[in-house]
Amino acid sequence: MTGFSRRDFLGLTGTAAIAAMSGRANAAMGPNDKFDLVIKGGDVLDPSQSLKGKRDIGIRWGVIEAVENEIPAARAARTIDASGKLVTPGLIDLHSHVYPYGSAIGIPADELVQAQATTTVVSAGDAGVNNLAALRRYIVAQSRARIYAFVHIANNGLSGFPVAELYNIDYAQVEACAMALAENPDFLLGVKVRMSENVIAKHGLEPLKRSIKACEMCGWPAKMMVHIGGVETKELMSEILDLLRPGDVLTHAYSGAPNIAGVFTNIVQDGKLLPAALAAKQRGVMFDVGHGGGSFDFTVAEVALPGGCTPDTISSDIHVFSGNSPGMPYLPNVMSKFIALGLTLEQVVAAATVTPAKIINRAPKIGTLQIGAPGDVAIMDLVEAQTSFVDTRNNRREGKLLLKPVQTVINGVPFGRPYQAPFAVR
Repeated sequence: MTGFSRRDFLGLTGTAAIAAMSGRANAAMGPNDKFDLVIKGGDVLDPSQSLKGKRDIGIRWGVIEAVENEIPAARAARTIDASGKLVTPGLIDLHSHVYPYGSAIGIPADELVQAQATTTVVSAGDAGVNNLAALRRYIVAQSRARIYAFVHIANNGLSGFPVAELYNIDYAQVEACAMALAENPDFLLGVKVRMSENVIAKHGLEPLKRSIKACEMCGWPAKMMVHIGGVETKELMSEILDLLRPGDVLTHAYSGAPNIAGVFTNIVQDGKLLPAALAAKQRGVMFDVGHGGGSFDFTVAEVALPGGCTPDTISSDIHVFSGNSPGMPYLPNVMSKFIALGLTLEQVVAAATVTPAKIINRAPKIGTLQIGAPGDVAIMDLVEAQTSFVDTRNNRREGKLLLKPVQTVINGVPFGRPYQAPFAVR
C-alpha cells in the first residue's frame, strides 16, 4: 500500500477498498476475466463525455472497466438488465440534510439512495464547528453514499432548528470556522450561511461577511453556499449578490418565499430579474435550485431562466420536513420539473452529475461513467406521461416526462432491492 494512507482507505467502501489494497483496480483484464457486474442494454446518458446511446457498462473491483456496445453475458459474474431504462452516472445532490441526531432536520444519506438515485450528497450546513467532528466520525464514516459538507458559520449548525441560529450573531465565530476548514480540506467544501430575515434578524450583511472571511483565512479556496429566500429588504438582496465570488453557490436561487413583512425580496422582484442576479451569474456564481419544502417557485424560475439565470446545479434540499411536503423535492422529481420548464434531459442530468462534481472538486472521479471512475450508476425510468408538478407555493405546471429511480449502484455494488418495476437481477 505504498503511497496509500489510512485516510485514503477509509474514504473508500467495500470492493473499492479491497481493490485499492490489492492494486487490482488498475490491472488489465484478460480475455477470460469476468466483470463483477455488468449493466446491460441501458440507454446511457453521460454528459461528462457527451455520451448518449445504448451501452453495456462493465464494473470490476468497484471501478468502471468498460463502456461498450455489448459485453458478452459470459463475461459477467452478475448482470442487471437495464433494457428500456435511462442509465446515468450516480446522481450528486449538492444541497441535502444528512446529519441525523446532530441536526434537527437530518435524514440518513443511505435512506435516500433508492428514492433519489444519489451516490454522493452534500450536507448543507447541518454541522457547525461544535458538532462537525461527530458528523465526520459517526455519520460520514458509516455511510455507503459519499458525504461532503459545507460547515455552517454558526457554531451550532442546524441543531437548534426551528430556532434561528443567527439571531445571536456571536454564534458566527470566524476564527473557529476557518480552523475547521483548515483541518478538513478533504471533506469540507466551504461555508454555509442562511441569509433569510427569519434566520439573521437585522444583522444585514454581517453573517455573509464573516463567512467569506473564514473562507479566505483557511488556506485553501473554500467556497460559500448562500441560502436566500425572504431576505430582509429588496436592497439587501442585491448587496448579497454583489458580495458573492466566482465559484460561490447561491442556493434556493428560485425561492419565492417572502420576508417577515410579506414582501418578495428575492432575485425576481416586481416581476423582473434583478440586474445584480444576472451580473452574479455572468461572473461565475453558481445558481443552485435547493427546492426543499419552501424554496422553489415556478413564477420566479419562469422569469429567471429566460433572463439568463439558468440553474448550474439541481438539488433537493431534502430533509425530514421537506420530504413530506406537497412539492416532493426528491432529486429526480426536481429534475423533472426543470424539464417541464424547458431544459433538456441532457441539461438536467448534467446539473445533477458532472456540474456538481466540478463544484465540489471531485471531477472527473465522480459524476461520470468514464473508465477508471468509481462504479456509481443510476438506473431510472423515463416515463412519458402527462404529469402535474407542484412548487412550494402551490403553483402547478404540467410536464410530459418524469424521472423515476429504479436501481442505484455505489462502488459497483447494487444498493438494496430494485423498485418493483419490469427489471431483472440475476
